[in-house]
Amino acid sequence: MTGTTSASSSPLALAIDFGGTKIAVGVVAPDGTVVDATEVRTPAGQGAEAIAATLTKAAGDVLAGPHGARVAVVGVCSAGPVDVRTGTASPLNVSDWREFPLMERVAAIAPGLPSAFALDGVALAAAELAYGGAKDHRDALVITVSTGIGGGLILDGQVRAGQSGNAGHIGHLVVDVDGPECACGGRGCVEAIASGTSIARWAVDNGWQGEPATAALAEAARAGDELALAAFDRAARALAAAIAGTAALADIEVAVLSGGVTQVGEVLFEPLRRHLAEHAGLSYIRGITVVPSPLGRSACLLGAARLAFAALPDPIA
Repeated sequence: MTGTTSASSSPLALAIDFGGTKIAVGVVAPDGTVVDATEVRTPAGQGAEAIAATLTKAAGDVLAGPHGARVAVVGVCSAGPVDVRTGTASPLNVSDWREFPLMERVAAIAPGLPSAFALDGVALAAAELAYGGAKDHRDALVITVSTGIGGGLILDGQVRAGQSGNAGHIGHLVVDVDGPECACGGRGCVEAIASGTSIARWAVDNGWQGEPATAALAEAARAGDELALAAFDRAARALAAAIAGTAALADIEVAVLSGGVTQVGEVLFEPLRRHLAEHAGLSYIRGITVVPSPLGRSACLLGAARLAFAALPDPIA
């Protein structure tokens, strides 16, 4: 995918979004304009070095493009968990990478440039606070529902990453102590119930004969298929429990949802709001709202760039 060109001469950020399904690389201006971007499939299962080589080529191609000379900073986000102290990433949905020295590789791609590193959910939170669904809120939860489930927290108007960088990683909040096993080693995590992969797996295990994908299930749900409706209802209940629990703990006022699974629309959001009303019993969280992100597929790139600009010795707002 390619963005529009900006005429501005301001410094730009190279933004990298590493995920289990795709690697996105873009050049982003301080105002949030994506001036160039590319997206490639993550070659999961082909080994750590094959994945790193794919990332290196994608980033190198963007840097060699018309805006590469103006890149002054690098922002990187990754599926988690991450360790921002060591610059390593161990995404659960990419078994090839465990404590992979991601930022060491990025330093070789863009030598000498200052950089910032964040969990993808933290980057999403930065993007939603600056440009998206959390822009007018001081306390918010940002969730991405895709191959896995990630998240980030905004408290008192600030993105909170935590000491390791994994604060807000809501996908591994336990919502069913007797629930299915999760890739993290736990049981009953939100991700094990409500990720796109988990929704499709549950449907197949319960007799679904169609294509094992959320888009196909959503189409069937809209047509009234009971099994498809049940699959999304189950996922929505888990998400609602996690949102209500986070709201009770952190006193958030809005949850902003993004990611591929949320593109199914009301098939997910209608049962989510209904179950949230059941779970949010405390007086101070009854008014919590759930909204879809307006930012689209570039949200993580925007957030990674935003964090990178903020980390400069003379931060760019």
